[in-house]
Amino acid sequence: MQNITFNRRTFASLAALGAAAVAVPALRAQPKLEKSKIAIAVGGKAAFYYLPLTISEQLGYFKAEGLDVEISDFSGGARALQAVVGGSADVCSGAFEHTINLQSKNQFFQAFVLQGRAPQIALGISTKAMPNYKTLADLKGKKIGVSAPGSSTNMVANLVLSRAGLKASDVSYIGVGTAAGALAALRSGQIDAMSNTDPVMTMLEQKGDVKIVSDTRTLKGTLDVFGGSMPAACLYASTEFIQKNPNTCQALANAIVHGLKWLQTAGPSDIIKTVPESYLLGDRALYLASFNKVREAIALDGLVPDDGPKTALKALASFDNTVKADKIDLAKTYTNEFARRAKEKFKA
Repeated sequence: MQNITFNRRTFASLAALGAAAVAVPALRAQPKLEKSKIAIAVGGKAAFYYLPLTISEQLGYFKAEGLDVEISDFSGGARALQAVVGGSADVCSGAFEHTINLQSKNQFFQAFVLQGRAPQIALGISTKAMPNYKTLADLKGKKIGVSAPGSSTNMVANLVLSRAGLKASDVSYIGVGTAAGALAALRSGQIDAMSNTDPVMTMLEQKGDVKIVSDTRTLKGTLDVFGGSMPAACLYASTEFIQKNPNTCQALANAIVHGLKWLQTAGPSDIIKTVPESYLLGDRALYLASFNKVREAIALDGLVPDDGPKTALKALASFDNTVKADKIDLAKTYTNEFARRAKEKFKA
């Protein structure tokens, strides 16, 4: 009898030890990715607005998560959004408010990691085309450059103009991209004003080409324009994609939060060494001046702030009649579940 008890006990102990030995590697192993090859669409990758995406790509953080990421760059966020809605890209690196716009059209997309906590968009008046500019009302009938019609640069311009009593139809919007083409469009007189991101706006400002009349490149400026915190660049995908590929979305969030953590302590020379040379637009000093201006607008930990979606909805509904605030379920526009895990992993 004693032997049997001893054997049973020994067997139970050995079985428990065996189970523990199997469990430990399972806990440490990365969960299997449902999809390792991912297509990301972005509108204006060279802009500081998307710097966390570039950093995560250039430093190999996507690869470290087992991802093979292909990034397609479009002229503006609205074009990148079309790629994701049309199915030629899996994920969009774009403006948070697109998730609200899409829901108003009965299409459900969710942001799952934040890259920017301020839109980093400035509206500037051409000093050459409008030397006698006094108020925003002077823009009636004028041509305003934006990265692409329907993009966040367009949205910020609409919001600022609406507060001055102007409708979107009172001006003409022209897509000029977010790089050298935007500089050329303003300097050659093709447009009278421009709503765009950095480094373009700082370059124009420092050379005296524009007079800045509205600025969301800082947290204070964002508060002045929007009246609250305004989530900006993020990774978003269809709710269906996120539900089917949770481990893949976690890996993407991890890579971005890893990049955000690196950016918290990166010096100007680190940035210069990491981004592609073409991003500098031929002027290192001005590029770095721009970076210092927008640095605080970069997200810290990938989490969408609690009050942010409300601010975004209020802003959109104030000038876009197709967005009905009472019909939008903000809880469906974002999830912090992936960013929270990534924040814990990297202590961001």
